[in-house]
Amino acid sequence: MPIQKDTVVTLKYALYDEKGTLIESSEEPMAYLHGGYDGIFPAVEAALDGQEAGFKTKLTLEPEDAFGDYDDELVRVESKETFPEELETGMRFESQEDGLIYTVVEIDTEAKQVVLDGNHPLSGMTIQFECEVLEIRPATQEEIEHAHVHDGTEEHAH
Repeated sequence: MPIQKDTVVTLKYALYDEKGTLIESSEEPMAYLHGGYDGIFPAVEAALDGQEAGFKTKLTLEPEDAFGDYDDELVRVESKETFPEELETGMRFESQEDGLIYTVVEIDTEAKQVVLDGNHPLSGMTIQFECEVLEIRPATQEEIEHAHVHDGTEEHAH
């Protein structure tokens, strides 16, 4: 069965930076609903369209095709008083204002300020995306209606 709209594609993948250093790889295969449902980068989806199980590819994704350009406007300085006492660099918080996830990148204890970054950690980077298609199946009507894969192993709520 070829990969086409409304198929569930299971693949294993790896992300590398421009120098070939591994950034992330799938320990478990990932599945996404193919056909413009935003389950995977559009450039990857386009490369996989029409392919069969066993297909392997390597793609170079520019920032605009992957995690976006780095946006300086998403760096904020907040008062340390608004955070838990046990605050560490790398902790992540969801903003009540915009719903973005912000990462603590610096804690200035002298100025009692915290620097937060709402950019994805890989934004601004050109990445190498490698994947192998493991399985393809028709999506269920429920998956199509919900616009994502249901794996059947957990209760599903929206």
